[in-house]
Amino acid sequence: MGKITGFMEFQRQEEGYLPPATRLKNYAEFVIPLTKEQAKVQGARCMDCGIPFCNNGCPVNNIIPDWNDLVYRGNYREALDTLHSTNNFPEFTGRICPAPCEAACTLGIHELPVGIKSIEHKIIDEGWEHGWVVPQPAARQTGKKVAVVGSGPAGLAAAQQLARAGHAVTVFEKSDRVGGLLRYGIPDFKMEKSHIDRRVKQMEAEGVVFRTSVLIGKDFPANVNNWAKETIFPEDLQKDFDAVVLAGGAEQPRDLPVPGRELKGVHFAMDFLPQQNKVNAGDKLKDQIKATGKHVVVIGGGDTGSDCVGTSNRHGAASVTQFELMPMPPEQENKPLVWPYWPTKLRTSSSHEEGCERDWAVATKRLEGKGGKLEKLVACRVEWKDGKMIEVPNSEFDVKADLVFLAMGFVSPVATILDAFGVDKDARGNAKASTDGEGCYKTSVPNVFAAGDMRRGQSLVVWAIREGRQCARAVDEFLMGSSELPR
Repeated sequence: MGKITGFMEFQRQEEGYLPPATRLKNYAEFVIPLTKEQAKVQGARCMDCGIPFCNNGCPVNNIIPDWNDLVYRGNYREALDTLHSTNNFPEFTGRICPAPCEAACTLGIHELPVGIKSIEHKIIDEGWEHGWVVPQPAARQTGKKVAVVGSGPAGLAAAQQLARAGHAVTVFEKSDRVGGLLRYGIPDFKMEKSHIDRRVKQMEAEGVVFRTSVLIGKDFPANVNNWAKETIFPEDLQKDFDAVVLAGGAEQPRDLPVPGRELKGVHFAMDFLPQQNKVNAGDKLKDQIKATGKHVVVIGGGDTGSDCVGTSNRHGAASVTQFELMPMPPEQENKPLVWPYWPTKLRTSSSHEEGCERDWAVATKRLEGKGGKLEKLVACRVEWKDGKMIEVPNSEFDVKADLVFLAMGFVSPVATILDAFGVDKDARGNAKASTDGEGCYKTSVPNVFAAGDMRRGQSLVVWAIREGRQCARAVDEFLMGSSELPR
């Protein structure tokens, strides 16, 4: 390393935020990236630890110590090449990844870990600013055709890798724009959609064809047919392409079967969040779900719930309350017990800092209202004994609620596409496909592969990128007998 003693000399510096009063006025990104000098100092903290656990903590196995050192030395061009060698889209992960690499950082055992995510963010921003991110079309074409269903991070990563291997790749997306949950799940204030748009342009220059507003499958419920303008049956896709990659999301939300669920004002988070993204993109929507002047309750303490909090505050909600079923986690993890694994600890997002009442170990008993319209949520305290949830006696209370957003995670992919292809499913309803040995990422249907949330269930963007890359290699091996694509 260029600065052997850097981890003893320098303190961790976080990226800055614009103040809440400023950022709540719009949906623009508000993170203030590190300067070059700040990034150099943070890169110097990487301690030449000998066994870089950060590499394994990162699902795409980023070569983190190498590009930390290159940033310390000011060699951003080589740092970008090193970063891109394992991660197709560091501008996504540098903004929205929770950074499991930092939880695994060796320095984190006794000090604050290296600011890996902020350095990654700086590298890719420098790359785009200096025009170093350019199309990389294949030197020759194989004559093979691959269909990728879904344009989220898994589908995009698979498509880019396969195109660079020389295959003719077409990406099918049921929504009107490319990006999957990156486009219509992540709020713009966390990641502006221009980052997706410029990657799409790069991929189109590499030969990838994008077809939006296209549903793949058959026998869809009536409401699903409204998503797209065209439907293609699986058998037609299999006839026209040499391989098919199913890379859709785990979009079946977990519901809350309590009395009053049918009241007006109760919505899934993913009925709410995509609407604002569409409005930000210039679309005109009828009957948009608006939190303006309303008392909002968000059920679910994860990232999706946090996104509902941030969006509600930007609407001008009268109040925002977030409930979590599990007990409040400790403010500081027990590092000797959990390192280098992802720790359970209290996490406060930027959206929480903008204004939100948070409460833990709370279960919803019922929703009440008049004239079919929601007015309040009735809840109770719970405690956990021997792995079972027990209601605390005499703990019932109610909260005024005009809107309730259900953000309790996703249980599986929408079953219709897997059923249409006849793909075997695992116990959780995901596409059944192994990641080991010969035939990895293959489903039970010949020539059909699965990757990302559709295969592993709800997960992180960085896991989706990893799966897309690995699946691309498996498809390339299947089509050509061998592959030079990295896993």
